[in-house]
Amino acid sequence: ACGCEAGIDRILDPSETPDGRPGVSVMIFAMGGKGLAKQLETRAGQCVLTSPTAALFAGIDGGIRIPLGKNLRYFGDGFQVSKLISGKRYWRIPVMDGEFLTEATTGQVDAIGGGNFLVLAESQPQALAACEVAIEEMRKIPNVIMPFPGGVVRSGSKVGSKYKTLGAST
Repeated sequence: ACGCEAGIDRILDPSETPDGRPGVSVMIFAMGGKGLAKQLETRAGQCVLTSPTAALFAGIDGGIRIPLGKNLRYFGDGFQVSKLISGKRYWRIPVMDGEFLTEATTGQVDAIGGGNFLVLAESQPQALAACEVAIEEMRKIPNVIMPFPGGVVRSGSKVGSKYKTLGAST
């Protein structure tokens, strides 16, 4: 139904970004390469291209290459400009506040997405408090995301459903 699970891995210092500005490292998990590529393109177009002053850089240099800004360039309607910088292809796409800069491709690597742990408590407030403490600790671990609001999921999924169009149900 959602196509992928995505979330912020960590906030980046200006010294960690290609353009020397503060940034965000995002991780996206999908069930396959084609689905990942489509979700990345859709979400980058909806959420990053539209954000004032944003740029989009690949966080993974290795792995299988998939489009990052390669197809987003068409939003430039023929006014986009390609640049090769240090062996990497970038696209400069005109937008209302100047230009949107994006790398053409990023890497796709195998990873494990999804995971649950069950919290038992005497009350809902106790369970939520325990989850919030757990989320704060998990946020300290690199390369781990909690893709749902607040990092907590109220509806764990089981594989399968009585409905053929639904891959998982609660």
